[in-house]
Amino acid sequence: MKRLGSIFLVALLSGAITLGAYKLFLEPENNALVTVAPNYTRNVALGAENIDFTAAAETAVHSVVHVKNMTMQRVYSNPMEYIFGYGRGGTQQQMQIGTGSGVIISEDGYIVTNNHVIDNASQLEVTLNNNKSYKAKLIGTDSSMDIALIKIDTDEKLPYIVFGDSENLKVGEWVLAEGNPYNLTSTVTAGIVSAKARDLSNQGLQSFIQTDAAVNPGNSGGALVNTRGELIGINTMISSPTGSYAGYSFAVPSNITRKIIEDLMQFGNVQRGVLGIEGRELNSVFSKEIGVNETQGFYVGGVTKKSGAEKAGIKEGDIIIKIDNKKINKFNDLTTYINSKRPEEVVNVTVLRDGDEKIIPVKLTKRELLILEANGVEFEDISSNDKKEKNIDYGVRIKTIKNPEIMEYADALQGSIVLTVDGRKAEDAEKVTSYIKSKRNPRSQYKLITSDGQLIQVIF
Repeated sequence: MKRLGSIFLVALLSGAITLGAYKLFLEPENNALVTVAPNYTRNVALGAENIDFTAAAETAVHSVVHVKNMTMQRVYSNPMEYIFGYGRGGTQQQMQIGTGSGVIISEDGYIVTNNHVIDNASQLEVTLNNNKSYKAKLIGTDSSMDIALIKIDTDEKLPYIVFGDSENLKVGEWVLAEGNPYNLTSTVTAGIVSAKARDLSNQGLQSFIQTDAAVNPGNSGGALVNTRGELIGINTMISSPTGSYAGYSFAVPSNITRKIIEDLMQFGNVQRGVLGIEGRELNSVFSKEIGVNETQGFYVGGVTKKSGAEKAGIKEGDIIIKIDNKKINKFNDLTTYINSKRPEEVVNVTVLRDGDEKIIPVKLTKRELLILEANGVEFEDISSNDKKEKNIDYGVRIKTIKNPEIMEYADALQGSIVLTVDGRKAEDAEKVTSYIKSKRNPRSQYKLITSDGQLIQVIF
């Protein structure tokens, strides 16, 4: 009997030592500010009849909330005064209410939603799935990715969703779209991933997950979840000629969302890391034009001064085919991956150069440190405060002018905010710079707001 007891004790101690060693040396650390689900091996070939959608819906539904945006709008009693700027009609403040959805991402009340759901809000109110309502405060936004972070204060621990890895999402995989529109408590629809890295602007600014899960107005800011109930996207928009769901819905990937909100929590703003390259994706026509055999990848047409790409040795004419383990077939593959990274992070860029593959480690540069210059004009992005002050949704600022042909106008133009270049919205300083450099005709037409508030159009 003593012998059996000894054997049992030894086995127990061995198990404890093994578990302790795993915890100490092998278990991965999770230092993120939001909860991330562990990686799983999935079988994406399962049909809908073999997947338990109820488990995924139940896991996520309690973390999806209703968001009410209350905005004070000035209303003119005489419409002619508003249109033509004359008349003696008075004005009055009127409350306008907009609604959307949001997703609780921490037990202490952080909620992610869309920027357009909370834009210009005077007050924000959040209603949970249990019908309890709370005032919410805005923590920060990223208007370019249409993500906002808000917070409610409560003594109780809230049900929250864990983040899945959107990079591992497969086209054809089943997903659920969960929202809380019009205070209907919750809605759940199912569909599949139709495409990844979708850019509806054609400017490389967006990188959406496209699904055929039904999403309607009021669902903006809700959760796109996989069959385990993990957050893999924030439902953002639909593509429809009628304004109602017509088969196409789009979500910001969870990896980009997580990076944005962790930046907002930790730094108060979004830390953007960039490679510092410009160019275009390959296709059969362009490849033939430049004399290369590859028809997939990103062709480097130029390298930005003082960027990580320049310092690492990436050259004009290189073809980027992979970043880390991410295959690059098109421009959006590149931007999707880089948008999930921060300045100072190092990525391994695989390029084709003269027929040979080279792996080049590149330390990403902070976007604000790059010189975004084209034709002797330097541009910079504007802040959300600038947009609010000027009552605009987009624009880039002329930082300095070094072009000798227009130096006589430098004092008048420096500090002006460019709204359009050749009719294109100036939403991003890097894209404006890239567009101007890509033109064969260096002359461009600018619509801009001068530093003294005048709206003018110039050609230079």
